[in-house]
Amino acid sequence: MRSVQVGVTLAVRALPGAKKKTAIVGIYCEGEKARLKIAVQAPAVEGRANSALIEFLADKFGVAKSYVELVSGELSRSKVFLIRGVSLGAAEGLISELMK
Repeated sequence: MRSVQVGVTLAVRALPGAKKKTAIVGIYCEGEKARLKIAVQAPAVEGRANSALIEFLADKFGVAKSYVELVSGELSRSKVFLIRGVSLGAAEGLISELMK
């Protein structure tokens, strides 16, 4: 997770086609390459998993879907999202709570 002028960027490792509801399931890798691992119920077809991730992140961070943007990784499991209007401290606190 990194702070940028308009919010934070969040590195995610998507696991599309999950049997259960979309949820954070852990951390993928360590150090600089660490990514938040999220199991997504939607399949990786026609952008459905990306849309589900945007909706999930908007809900968890308490922002409108228009405030969450997929910056990179449209066709990859490794993705980076920009979440506008959220400070780094608030984002880190929220992720810590969600990981419990």
